[in-house]
Amino acid sequence: MALPATERWQLSQQIVGRICQLNAYKSAICVLGYWNFGAEFAAEYWLKQALQDGKIVYLPKVDQRTKQLAIYRVTDFDADLATGIWGIREPVPARCAELEDLSTLDFILLPGVAFNIQGARLGYGGGFYDQFLARLESHPTLLAAAFSVQIVAEIPQESTDIPVDFVVTEQQVFICKNPLI
Repeated sequence: MALPATERWQLSQQIVGRICQLNAYKSAICVLGYWNFGAEFAAEYWLKQALQDGKIVYLPKVDQRTKQLAIYRVTDFDADLATGIWGIREPVPARCAELEDLSTLDFILLPGVAFNIQGARLGYGGGFYDQFLARLESHPTLLAAAFSVQIVAEIPQESTDIPVDFVVTEQQVFICKNPLI
């Protein structure tokens, strides 16, 4: 699924436009995203838009000691991020406040390699996000942004896998569990 860079950026901008039209996004105050790498959806567009929209933006950092995600508030992508594990830009803990109360998250954008229209997500195999989601006592809106070529019929699932509420592509929005759009 190696889209040319120009096409990836254009499709990513279309996806961001669709995400921003969702009521779940519009009503969210605290959002968690991720910094993309490789040929993924360009989540950085969405992160920048979320800041412009006045959202409180958080990004994860893999805690090497606990093998879990720690969540940090980010206000300046140039100053607050540095290249971390696997070459992904992550929050710098000395510059960013760690989120202590995970129940404040309203909206979470999740990464992945492949998705289906029922909300199943195939990640990168570390299980970091499913472990993180299992720690949440509340249920924020869970969304995956993907290129249409990443939508497949079947995704192998384990009992610990948590499906998303929406899968948004450049072509459409799949409502997987949550009737509010």
